[in-house]
Amino acid sequence: MGIEKLNHIFNPKRIAVIGASERKGSIGAKILRNLIGVGYKGGVYPVNTFRQTVQGIPAYPSISKIPRKIDLAIIATPAHTIPQIVEECGQAGVSGLIITSAGFREVGTEGIEYEQQIIKHQKKFDMRIIGPNSFGVLRPGINLYVTFAGTLALPGNIAFLSQSAALCSSALDWAKESEVGFSAVVSTGSMLDVDFGDLIDYFGADAKTRSIVLYVESIKHARKFMSAARAFARTKPIVVVKAGRSKESRASTLSHSGNLGGEDAVYDSAFRRAGVVRVGAIMDLFNCAEALAMQSNPAGPNLTIITNAGGPAIMATDHLADRGGKISVLSDSTIHNLKNVLPPYCNTTNPVDIFEEATPERFRVAIDICLKDKNSNGFLLIYAPQPAADPLDVANIIVEAAKQTNKPVLASFMSEDNQSRKASKILQRNGIPVFTTPEQAVSTFMYMFSYTQNLELLYQTPEELPIEKADSKSLKEILKRSICAGKQTLSLLDSLQFLEMYNIPTVKTEIVLSPEEAKIKSNNFGYPVVMKLISPQIIHKTKNEGVILNVCSPQDVQVSYDKLLINFNRLKPGAEFQGIAIQPMVQKNGYELIIGCKKDSQFGSVILFGTGGTNTELFKDIAIGFPPLNQILAKRLMEHTLIYKHAAESEFPLNVKLMEKILVKFSQLVIDFPEIKELDINPIIVDQKSAVAVDAHIVVDLEYKDRGTNFCNHLVIAPYPRRYISEWKTKDGEKVLLRPIKPEDESLFNVLFSSLSAETKRFRFFDIIKELSHEKLVRFCNLDNDREIAIIAEFQKDTKMIIGVARLIISVGGNNGEFAVLVNDSWQGKGLGSKLVDRIIDIARDMGVKYVYSDVLSNNYKMFRLAEKKGFKKEKIDYDTTKIVKLLD
Repeated sequence: MGIEKLNHIFNPKRIAVIGASERKGSIGAKILRNLIGVGYKGGVYPVNTFRQTVQGIPAYPSISKIPRKIDLAIIATPAHTIPQIVEECGQAGVSGLIITSAGFREVGTEGIEYEQQIIKHQKKFDMRIIGPNSFGVLRPGINLYVTFAGTLALPGNIAFLSQSAALCSSALDWAKESEVGFSAVVSTGSMLDVDFGDLIDYFGADAKTRSIVLYVESIKHARKFMSAARAFARTKPIVVVKAGRSKESRASTLSHSGNLGGEDAVYDSAFRRAGVVRVGAIMDLFNCAEALAMQSNPAGPNLTIITNAGGPAIMATDHLADRGGKISVLSDSTIHNLKNVLPPYCNTTNPVDIFEEATPERFRVAIDICLKDKNSNGFLLIYAPQPAADPLDVANIIVEAAKQTNKPVLASFMSEDNQSRKASKILQRNGIPVFTTPEQAVSTFMYMFSYTQNLELLYQTPEELPIEKADSKSLKEILKRSICAGKQTLSLLDSLQFLEMYNIPTVKTEIVLSPEEAKIKSNNFGYPVVMKLISPQIIHKTKNEGVILNVCSPQDVQVSYDKLLINFNRLKPGAEFQGIAIQPMVQKNGYELIIGCKKDSQFGSVILFGTGGTNTELFKDIAIGFPPLNQILAKRLMEHTLIYKHAAESEFPLNVKLMEKILVKFSQLVIDFPEIKELDINPIIVDQKSAVAVDAHIVVDLEYKDRGTNFCNHLVIAPYPRRYISEWKTKDGEKVLLRPIKPEDESLFNVLFSSLSAETKRFRFFDIIKELSHEKLVRFCNLDNDREIAIIAEFQKDTKMIIGVARLIISVGGNNGEFAVLVNDSWQGKGLGSKLVDRIIDIARDMGVKYVYSDVLSNNYKMFRLAEKKGFKKEKIDYDTTKIVKLLD
């Protein structure tokens, strides 16, 4: 459903208030009063069955009786009346609804039935609905207050989207006191229809919005949220506070991976992957959003503090260390210059303490010197009220000094007196965030750095690693048999087979059912060996005394076999005995790691990495990532664990390149098999030269057979669309590979761009662009394949090169797609452009697009001839641009 419908909610021309009232204190009365009393320029139509006028305005008995077409209806009536009202709104052609009423899912079966009826009408009439349980919508810039709020908002550039109506009210009170303005305030309510993904798409494209802040309790459609957030995080900061940090999934799990990585940790990783900044408190939410909108992002975590109060500076330093930041090590020249201008008793190392008798002039010279320091990534000016320096003078000095640097400058004025308030307003008006405590300022600086790190993840170009092409047919058969038999876990050998098919190194393993057989297999391997008890009911083998290491002789094999059998009968009576695994003993000179995956109820399949072996659940040193992984994402996943940091500082470092490859292979395995609910490789033993998985455990999703056949429904991020890979021959018989673009193609794409003639560049980009920046190249190559597909034509003779590319950008909602085609000059006239257009049309059909279009310069005659052959219609846009359009059946 198109995002354009939301414009009828956020920029309506005519609004109906259904349930409008004269009764003092009622929601219907408050909503109507807020609409008519603050200068909204559109039409307002009260709907009340029993009154001819409400608050002096003519009222109508129903929505159908209003003589004008209504854009938005806000409903404030009892829950049981709302399904019928929604149907009437649909019949009257209303595009948007806001439902403030409660009494739905939260009250039980009856409320759920009301919701189902509402959704039925919403789909039938193609409406958009915010709520139920919504506080309403505020758009201060156009005096639109469709809400029962007692406090209205100031205009500004922050879009505040909240799942809590009560929090909206509190936030509005705080924002008014702090003079924080909003481009919009939206209370999502129960998100029966419009959710966070829709709202990020809308306000991401809104010119009046510079940053988006969210209060989240849960995310309803995770894939849509991730797609929207990733689309706009590069250009607009998205800041979120997530309630329920301590809540973890209580569902029973059958593996280490299932038991690790709680709900909050998954949210944390999802926000990071999407480029979203997560903060810890409501105040941080707005502090961070304002700072990111006002200041540049810090390139690193190194902060320089300048203060006239030593105690608060020390507290700020402690807080910075607690948050993972660092005090900048000032350069020798900075320290030398400070010593030349400050009294000898002042501290010229960081934090720079200019003492309480500091005059405005001392502030000025200290700030000017520090802001030139090459080792600093940001600056914090802490001012405590002292007779020697008026806060207004200090504020003006900071404003002037901040113009010298492109690094972030923050201030803390530690007083609420009248002069300090005036000083704070001077700073805020000039784009310098100001805080009442240094700790708030430090937290905001570190959140800003977190945003920098998230953006780096979005902009980094990964190294190309080989994509594994496993024989999935035989592995699918293993899973199918397990599902049909109702068996939840695969055998050890079957689990290891999955790893082997993806070239993940595994230890040789044999399963035996007698001591004699065990001796034969052990002799074949050579001593020492490991013996493991195999039973689907014994998941944690070591904990259940199911593993014996360093078995060194046939006599030890006999004793160990008997001991394992005794342990099995004692610990798990009635369990299924599947034998004893015999493996060569892997010398533990490396690190014991765990690689795993599990299906999260909100975010689908997630990947886990961290400390493995017997310490897995003791240390809970786990990081979470989302498939698909590439080389950069795999490395970033590892960097979030203590074991990685420990190995980096050790004389025996981890083989990072090898682990990147293994994680990318594992990611592909997870993508290819939605039937897998949980998967453990624990441990995988890794040293400087090699890696080997010594145990694996796969839990099958027995419910998968009921979930349809959508290949990607277990993933929250669209994987690389391999189904669009094909081969083609030019008119000259040259073989060309047509495939979707990858982030790793950045350098090849840049070579293609550099080879283009001025005319070809102008026809494609409507301008003659000399070169593309890294950021632009990333935008062309690192795509969200739910929203955009680019098919490149790859030709290889002596070297691999890209000779053409066609791009399809799907509109939000999927109704239409804009496309463009680019072919290397020397390859034009060989049928490649025609083939690329055909390929884009086929993909658009596959993605359910109704029509495709492209804007073409009026003198691009080759493109017009091609479009005519393909059945496109022409629509003149202006004197030099024509749109070509093709409806898809």
